[in-house]
Amino acid sequence: MNAKLALTACTALVLVTTLAACGQEGDSSKPTGTAAKGGKPTVCLVMKSLGNEYFQAMQKGAVEHAGQRGDLTLSATGIQNETDIDGQIAAINKCITDKAAALVLAPADSRALVAPLQRASKAGMKLVNIDVKLDDAALKSAGLDVPFVGPDNTAGAQQSGEALAKALGAGGKVIILEGVSGAANAQQRKAGFEAAATAGGLQVLDSKSANWETDQAYTVTTNLITAHPDLQGVMASNDSMALGAIKAIAAAKKQGQIKVTSFDNVDAIHPYVQDGTVVATVDQYAAKQAGDGIDVAMKEIAGQQVSAWVKTDIKLVTKADLG
Repeated sequence: MNAKLALTACTALVLVTTLAACGQEGDSSKPTGTAAKGGKPTVCLVMKSLGNEYFQAMQKGAVEHAGQRGDLTLSATGIQNETDIDGQIAAINKCITDKAAALVLAPADSRALVAPLQRASKAGMKLVNIDVKLDDAALKSAGLDVPFVGPDNTAGAQQSGEALAKALGAGGKVIILEGVSGAANAQQRKAGFEAAATAGGLQVLDSKSANWETDQAYTVTTNLITAHPDLQGVMASNDSMALGAIKAIAAAKKQGQIKVTSFDNVDAIHPYVQDGTVVATVDQYAAKQAGDGIDVAMKEIAGQQVSAWVKTDIKLVTKADLG
């Protein structure tokens, strides 16, 4: 099963308090200053791939939260794939051109997005980092102090990995599917899986990046199953890659022989959690995370001080949680 859902004709959606129809714009979609019509500040939300169910949930949550608040204009944009850094830079530049009051960013890369953020800051925009932590050294070099609103990815991946270790027992042979190498959450989740493997006595046979993508994960897992016919488990750093791994396991006719553990808790992974193929995933509450990021942006616009890390919730999800 492929987790990628068909993108709508609009990959960049301009939102006020409700989602505009595809191909249309709301009356206040183009602010003329730091506030749109009616005196409401404009907050830009720039996410990663809207082909990923996780970011679709984030977008929906942001729209609903902005509508509930009613005191801002929301402009939400996604990119075509998880590595489309240029697409995110273009989206940030548009926010600058539109003179938005704040930018909430889920970066595709923890270092490459710092330079455009520096331009946004110089243009007077308030900045909030969600989902993937920006690189501290790059931020310091750019003279930026950007609050991070997001989960403890290392702890979440360790919980997910521990569930696999419990299912396989000491000596279980596993691989790790990593996210984009330049993303902090990819590194953190890998570290969490490795910690769980060490604690549980698992053998990590290999660790490869599949860039958060289902198709790439299918190819990587297929190759690793061939290289390691005694493979027993896959630690996938997100559900999109887990779905690719599941497809590869089925193609190799190894259902029941190879277990998967994952991260994100998208709806598409639930049937596999329920049938036991996936022992666990981790909910990091994408919709609420977007809402929290918007709230922090509005606090900054109002001149309030915000802590460096606004930690958001995570929850291990197993078959027992799905009923």
